[in-house]
Amino acid sequence: MLDISHYKVAQVILMSRELDRAEGELRAFIDRLSEDEQASLVALMWIGRGSFDAEDFEEAKATAAEEATTPTADYLLGTPHLSDHLENGLDALGISVVEDEDDLVRGG
Repeated sequence: MLDISHYKVAQVILMSRELDRAEGELRAFIDRLSEDEQASLVALMWIGRGSFDAEDFEEAKATAAEEATTPTADYLLGTPHLSDHLENGLDALGISVVEDEDDLVRGG
């Protein structure tokens, strides 16, 4: 389903919460992701904001890949409440990244 690890999603969530401090780092992180990982991240955000339902994840991922006309980092960083949408998308898919976030906060 997800073409991106839960750990990487947790990293994006944490960095997007600190956007004023971590924008450059987050932008570079997203730019280094594969196209499949970027499409999964966009699809996850769309599900979290209600543009797609969880059962339509594959369709959302395909749409994200097909309609990628703007660099993914620009698109995601221009999305208000990005971390909330990503968390909501994960919840809708029944995925928890709480442990990954805790590990990242502790420096693990």
